[in-house]
Amino acid sequence: MQGFNRWIPPDYDPKKHHTLNDYHGKKALGDRERKRDQGILITRFELPFNIWCGTCNNHIGMGVRYNAEKKKVGNYYSTPIYSFRCKCHLCDGWFEIQTDPKNTRYVVTSGARKQEQDWDPEENGGFAAHETDPDKPPDDPLAALEKTAIQKQTVETVVKPRIESLQSLSEHYNADPYALSVKVRKKFREEKKTEKRKRDQDDDFKTKWALDKDLHLVPDEEVRSEAKEAWESGKRDFDREAGAKRRALELDVGSTPISRASRVAAGSSSPPKPSSSSSLRMPSRITGPKPSTSHTAKSTLASTLLINSLRKSDPFLHRASGSDLGSRKGKPPNLLLKK
Repeated sequence: MQGFNRWIPPDYDPKKHHTLNDYHGKKALGDRERKRDQGILITRFELPFNIWCGTCNNHIGMGVRYNAEKKKVGNYYSTPIYSFRCKCHLCDGWFEIQTDPKNTRYVVTSGARKQEQDWDPEENGGFAAHETDPDKPPDDPLAALEKTAIQKQTVETVVKPRIESLQSLSEHYNADPYALSVKVRKKFREEKKTEKRKRDQDDDFKTKWALDKDLHLVPDEEVRSEAKEAWESGKRDFDREAGAKRRALELDVGSTPISRASRVAAGSSSPPKPSSSSSLRMPSRITGPKPSTSHTAKSTLASTLLINSLRKSDPFLHRASGSDLGSRKGKPPNLLLKK
């Protein structure tokens, strides 16, 4: 390790002392290498399971860590076998644990014993993994043979044709890999060009309007589709409202009450009350026979003007006497004229 941010003695010579550890006469691992000549390295070891110490007979839980003496004791083929010698923290006894590459586990070799905690399903009211039914009779060899025949028939009729179809499909698509590769790369290039063009357009738009570079812009297709949907919805609402207004106007025109003039011409005995509709506007169409004489037209015009005056009586007209009214019963009333 280079001696940055360290005090370097004046007599330190890089050519003579390659490192500061060599100058001070120390090793890189320090005190952990004090037994390096014996092939032992001090390392931190954690218990992989619960054990009972053989010296003090105390329980030591899984996960307790020790400064163990690690040493190579053998090989399993090309995999080394290591032993870890630890000193109990509750007494002065030593115990040793070795690796077992063959069974991929740890084994206590001396000084302690492992606490067996294997779960037995039979002791807990269950069954073994290999036996689910204790009352099951022994396997019938004929049944096993029949099962084998059924499986063979299934393989010949279902599995094999399916595999052959998959193989033919794979050969069809992989017959000319270069052509497939050219087609795929061409498609990728087109998509890449399209994305680059769109990205450049978005960057130009952001630069023109001084927008944030990280702002996400909505595609024009989505904006057009949303605007089209909004326009169509508004047009439908407008058409619906216009149709409703048109129908209401037609009903209003068709149901216009008969004007006072037509009722007077028909010979009504009692003068009808002026209606709001007839007082506000002239009827668009006067039903009844078309007048044939000028006197009838004059009477109709006078009656209409009288109705629109919103007055029941006109002070400028002469009132008829009781005898005149009595003599005119049963006859259509004639309008009085001013002097």
